[in-house]
Amino acid sequence: MNNTIFDIREIMGMLAHRYPFLLVDRVIGYEPGKSMTALKNVTMNEHFFLGHFPGLPTMPGVLMVEAMAQVCGLYTCQETGLRANSGKIFYFAAIEECRFKRIVVPGDQLILKIEFEKQKRTVYKFKGTVHVGDEIACEAGLTCVIKDVDRGEEGK
Repeated sequence: MNNTIFDIREIMGMLAHRYPFLLVDRVIGYEPGKSMTALKNVTMNEHFFLGHFPGLPTMPGVLMVEAMAQVCGLYTCQETGLRANSGKIFYFAAIEECRFKRIVVPGDQLILKIEFEKQKRTVYKFKGTVHVGDEIACEAGLTCVIKDVDRGEEGK
């Protein structure tokens, strides 16, 4: 049974991220006003395994948090209609109460779940979890904000 709601092509239309930093493979659940669930397949050819750690490949915890933040961005795109080419970008603004509970290794499939908590203007708050099977690998509160993209100001 294929329960894909958004495939990688649709995800790339919503997020500005690209390889090697796009960390969501597909969206498998979306409840408007409430939550989103996505998948990330972790493979041995991920660029970060070259140095983290040779002989003991382990996914960096910060990348699990980034993957959750990308799902928050996808959720917000659905809620607002924003897309990668809209002149707006969804930035990660804060992490709260982050906990890492399980090591992630090649062959694992991350189930990325975010729950919408609240919005005030362009600031959005979420609760996120990363599961591998029935085990929680990571959990955190995430705050994100929508900003204008001014191509002339990038890098300043």
